[in-house]
Amino acid sequence: MRASWISVKERVRVSQNWKNGRCRRNILLKWKRNLMPWIHLDGNILYLSQAEKISAYKLCSNSNGVHRQPFAVFLDHREDVCRFVLNNSHIISGGGDGRIAIHKVHSAFSIHFTAHDQDVNCVDCHRGIIVSGSRDRTAKVWSLTPSRDGHCLHTIQTDDRVWSVAINPILSSFITGTACCGHTSPLRIWDLQSGALMTCLGTDFKRGAGVLDVRYETPYTLLSCGYDTFIRYWDLRTSTRRCVKEWEEPHDSALYCMQSDGNHMIASGSAYYGVVRLWDKRMNQCLHSFSLSSPTSSPVYCLQFNTRHLYAALASALHVLDFTTGDSLFKAL
Repeated sequence: MRASWISVKERVRVSQNWKNGRCRRNILLKWKRNLMPWIHLDGNILYLSQAEKISAYKLCSNSNGVHRQPFAVFLDHREDVCRFVLNNSHIISGGGDGRIAIHKVHSAFSIHFTAHDQDVNCVDCHRGIIVSGSRDRTAKVWSLTPSRDGHCLHTIQTDDRVWSVAINPILSSFITGTACCGHTSPLRIWDLQSGALMTCLGTDFKRGAGVLDVRYETPYTLLSCGYDTFIRYWDLRTSTRRCVKEWEEPHDSALYCMQSDGNHMIASGSAYYGVVRLWDKRMNQCLHSFSLSSPTSSPVYCLQFNTRHLYAALASALHVLDFTTGDSLFKAL
């Protein structure tokens, strides 16, 4: 990801470290019991969910550490937070209690409401529209406007557990990634205005090939990953039946999360041993991999990266890979 405040010379040096897999690893935070955390990076602030709370930490000036005490904590769930997103200074979270909670980051404003009969596994928000997906086999569309907070616009029967959702950037549609147990395709695109099914992506998914993360890069291109160990790149202008390209996790491990820089780079988090992989869309094989929890095993539940650092949330710790260093204190596998 480009940062205009970093000099060209520094960007070139750091990009070479990414390319060669040279970085320094550090553990920013630890906690005593295993959790399923989620993170969001917003400039110099890192938001981290731990059990039923979301904490906001300021990164240190070199971004290699965080201030140990969060400057804000957001509470409105009675069970663990499953996913959350940040949109227009609002944190929107879904929890195991079936609730959606909305907090304004810089004020005391917060609301919460019961959204689903079971866990809210995923949420996304864009320009006043929230989409949620649940274990109860429904996806719902909500309004975030002040006069209609918590008002359900559509309820969609997916006939399958919903693990991931993403709203198209132009607000024309949204996509659900499901467990692939009750439908031939886990990826379905729905009209945002009517809630009607528009199309399915792919035709040859095996049963159980659930999609755990899906992300739009543009209104026409998106990435998906999940239990069947593949990252898939889709271009809706080309075909909805076949992806443009796919990359297979070489150790047959489910992929829990991913992030793209919108250009050539993708980072993915695997289900075992905290393995983070870097991919180049122009290449067929993984560029580099890093094991963050060997010899013990933990999934990478969520990862975020910027120009200089990659942050990864595992079951009991938050890790950072620092690509500004020229030494090889932590080299790619």
